[in-house]
Amino acid sequence: MENLNVDEDVNRTWENIRENIKTSTKERPGLHELKWHKPWFDKECVGFLDQRKQAKMHWIQDPNRSNVDNLNNVRRDASRHFRKKAYLKAKIEELETNSKIKNARDLYRGINDFKKGYQPRAIIVKDEKGDLVADSHSIMAKWRNYFFQLLNVHEVNDVRQAEIYTAEPLVPEPSAFEVELAIEN
Repeated sequence: MENLNVDEDVNRTWENIRENIKTSTKERPGLHELKWHKPWFDKECVGFLDQRKQAKMHWIQDPNRSNVDNLNNVRRDASRHFRKKAYLKAKIEELETNSKIKNARDLYRGINDFKKGYQPRAIIVKDEKGDLVADSHSIMAKWRNYFFQLLNVHEVNDVRQAEIYTAEPLVPEPSAFEVELAIEN
């Protein structure tokens, strides 16, 4: 600070001071740089965080219903994105470990899952006539009727009593002396 020229720019001087402080703290033993983000955290994730901040600022400035809905939508999208990134990283690590331990079956199964992507299931059942039903309410009614008929049998009149045979034990019951010996052991 004593060697400061009046002609030099104040901003340049501040930058020099700041750089000197940074280098001196890095050289001090026992300190290490903090890792702020996960390895999968990239510029796209930063963009989602910025969108979330913007939406929250709009909501704070004007807390009407549209801003609340916008904030909730942006939060949901950001959370989905972060979960997807973390999921993909975990799946890739799983594939790497399967490759290293030479578990070919799980390795190729995982690769095929990545290639195919998400495959939505079509839930379709046949009704009594044999027609395909895809409506969720109709499917539930179909299953309800099926289980009602299966589990609630009222029209069976001829129920025979089955004879129950019990097998005699092949091993005789232990004596009191054998029980005492087992307890002592």
